[in-house]
Amino acid sequence: MDDLDLERLRVPLPMPAAPEGFRSGFACFVGRPNVGKSTLMNALVGQKVAITSSRPQTTRRTVRGIVHRDDAQLIVVDTPGLHKPRTLLGERLDSLVRSTLVEVDVIGFCVPANEPIGRGDTYIARELAEQHNTPVVALVTKTDTADRSQITEQLLAVSQLGAWADVVPVSAESGYQVDTVTDVLCGHLPEGPPLYPEGDLTDEPDAMLVAELVREASLEGVRDELPHSIAVVVDEMSERRDREPGNELIDIYASLYVERSSQKAIVIGSKGARLRDVGSRARAQIEALLGAKVFLDLRVRVAKDWQRDPKQLRRLGFDQQT
Repeated sequence: MDDLDLERLRVPLPMPAAPEGFRSGFACFVGRPNVGKSTLMNALVGQKVAITSSRPQTTRRTVRGIVHRDDAQLIVVDTPGLHKPRTLLGERLDSLVRSTLVEVDVIGFCVPANEPIGRGDTYIARELAEQHNTPVVALVTKTDTADRSQITEQLLAVSQLGAWADVVPVSAESGYQVDTVTDVLCGHLPEGPPLYPEGDLTDEPDAMLVAELVREASLEGVRDELPHSIAVVVDEMSERRDREPGNELIDIYASLYVERSSQKAIVIGSKGARLRDVGSRARAQIEALLGAKVFLDLRVRVAKDWQRDPKQLRRLGFDQQT
């Protein structure tokens, strides 16, 4: 991928001395699919660093968002939703979540306020009970979608699922108690210097963020089963030559992979209308991310049964260390 002119080079800078008592470390959010983990991480960071969707299983890799405070630096690791795997991709994502649990300083267990406790929540609570050396904070999310009595009942139900270090209700959409969640998570971090320079909000490469924004745009308005079959790869990303300062243009060529020809037709839509809509919405998000105008070329390709094919998974970037 030709991105030498574009990729933001991270030149190591000397870290300022941390004040006495400064805390730094990692927290991860876990929970079943579609409980608001990515939305909450974006709210804590204060900027979109992870894609979101109403579709479950949107997150497919660990994404790190960095929260800067005068007294702490919190690195939030968003993980895929834990679920019963049905494909090789699902198995790898579950393995990724479990490996993340043992590498962080504090775990945020997310349960939505507007849904009854289910088998998935109970299963994850049992898994977290085995994390004897890592504090677990239970986060009752989406409180903006529930009334006061529902929230109270859910707080009680979540409290009975395990011996949590803290239980905090929160709404990423309304901002309710977002700062409290940050306070609580930072309180469980060890003392230490900042791990990232001031101003960094994520360590994801630009090309990876662009691919995720294209996938996010493609998730809306398709059949329920189709989003799980979509993968996006940025094939080329480079700044166009001979442009005047202030009028930069970035050329991006990306491929959307599906598993069957019938799915390709759905993504493209009648006379290409749906793909053009995906490109338009994705372009707006990418231009906001990169701070420059973008020419976006999208192609839809078929990689048969890629979620179950080890070679295809590696080619699409879903190796064991996704």
